[in-house]
Amino acid sequence: MRNRYVIAVLAGGLLLAGCGSSGASSPAVPSLSQAASQGASGSPGASAQAESSQGSWAGRADELHAAAQCIRQHGVPAYTDPVLTASGLVYTDSRSFDNAARSVWDALQQACGALAARAGLSPDAEPPAPPQLIQAGVRSAECLRAHGLPNVQDPTAQTDYTPGHGFGFTRGEIPADGKADPVYQAAAHACRAILDAEIRASTLASLGNDG
Repeated sequence: MRNRYVIAVLAGGLLLAGCGSSGASSPAVPSLSQAASQGASGSPGASAQAESSQGSWAGRADELHAAAQCIRQHGVPAYTDPVLTASGLVYTDSRSFDNAARSVWDALQQACGALAARAGLSPDAEPPAPPQLIQAGVRSAECLRAHGLPNVQDPTAQTDYTPGHGFGFTRGEIPADGKADPVYQAAAHACRAILDAEIRASTLASLGNDG
């Protein structure tokens, strides 16, 4: 299962929060759905300020870049700038947070929380999968079913995906031995070109053109 990453809302601002079961594992964090509206609830007029700053596409893009730059400078150097579509959707590079230590989350919380709040950045809250990606995922699922993986389901707009990595699999869709299973390996080999097309459709650049 993919890990989920989030900028959690606490009184007074958005905090980059990680609550892992151990310091070495990727943090398991709560879901965030009200980042933009609650981001600075402890400060009078903050909501109006956020709405004003996010009303301009260029201004919002600048704020997302500033938040991303802060994240890169404070422990996640591979983090890519989020993509802001013309319709205002934000796609982000959540996978870069894999295996971030608690000390990194603490640094991000301290240094980047306010910038993330201003930008309305929530790395766990990808928009619904766009049509181009869904179509590529359906083609992958059809191919995999035809090559020995009958439990692989067609994705929908509500199916979880990871930018740059496509839809992935739920536990019941692949053999019990996982991707090391010979049946999976054979299906993946037969469908390689189609799976690669799904991955390309899930990149930030492709998602940004589909919003």
